[in-house]
Amino acid sequence: MQISRRTFVAAAAAAPLAGAGKDYTVYLGTYTGPKSKGIYAWRASGGKFSPLGCVGEVANPSFIAIAADGKHLYSVGEASGGTVTAFSLDKGSGKLTKLNEVSSKGGGPCYVSLDKTGKNAMIANYGGGSIAVLPVNADGSLKEASAFVQNTMSGPGANPKRQDKPHAHCIKVSADNKFVLATDLGMDEIKVYKFDPAKGAITPNSVGKTKPGSGPRHFTFHPKLGNRLYVINELSSTVTVFDWDGKKGSMTEIQTLSTLPDGLSVPGNSTAEVVVHPNGKFLYGSNRGHDSLAMFSIDGSGKLAPIGHTKTGGQVPRNFAIDPNGTKLLAAHQKTDDVFVFNLDPATGKLTPTGERWEVGSPVCVRFLT
Repeated sequence: MQISRRTFVAAAAAAPLAGAGKDYTVYLGTYTGPKSKGIYAWRASGGKFSPLGCVGEVANPSFIAIAADGKHLYSVGEASGGTVTAFSLDKGSGKLTKLNEVSSKGGGPCYVSLDKTGKNAMIANYGGGSIAVLPVNADGSLKEASAFVQNTMSGPGANPKRQDKPHAHCIKVSADNKFVLATDLGMDEIKVYKFDPAKGAITPNSVGKTKPGSGPRHFTFHPKLGNRLYVINELSSTVTVFDWDGKKGSMTEIQTLSTLPDGLSVPGNSTAEVVVHPNGKFLYGSNRGHDSLAMFSIDGSGKLAPIGHTKTGGQVPRNFAIDPNGTKLLAAHQKTDDVFVFNLDPATGKLTPTGERWEVGSPVCVRFLT
């Protein structure tokens, strides 16, 4: 049964917010237009949220990253001529001040992350099918790219419409900062590079592959097990578990499961984000079309078992994130211009809608600052 947003919120209104825990600020990246001017923020204090409004005006900040020290924020500018913008961040007010803007070295940048030293920003260009490393200056501003890789392929993939050319989608460093991993949706590959953080340099090392037509999108490492890597596949609506060899910088597939309910076909469904709970016991993946979060338990070996689905309340949950306390999940809906807040039970992994809904134009990235 399809649940309307009004019914969803009304049914959840009785659900109390989970325990307060530590205070934090939520930052939302968006697609700009009539309903959005850039990056928005909410302050969480005592278990309650209050809006801070637009804290930084920038065009199409579809993905953002916050420095570990909380002093700077970085945003892609998703357009044909891609950019990356560096901001200084005032923790007191939540406001952002632009430092500078540099080229992403490719069209349609869709992902930005920072290495463990905080001295390099990693960029994935979806439209350009390329990745880049941008060194960070001492003041938090960005330098021009120190490394760049243009992906190439000899012909279309198993899904010619979506895999007509390379489409880099996610880029992060390994926990030890020795490798850079980058998915390419068009090539069904996760490329691994050796990483020199002092020089901002990368060197090809190995390639992990998903099944043809999978379209690997985002990935995450298990927070406690050093040898498990999870990749959500946009085109096949699946999640793949890889054995990660941190010494060699290579991976081997060990499990692939559907993100949709058993036996259900949802034409046009695609996945988006994948997140492991900080306690390492649960994994969540978003379905766009079914408009749900697929939930999996994680056993001691890092393998997954389905435990159900939770409707997110809006349409096209492109991004979601678990708060720093591990007790709330925020789902951002690109199509219905809203964010829904869920209570999360760390013992069972269960999600319960709180009834809280934020209105913001095309939210597509959720990040936290404590």
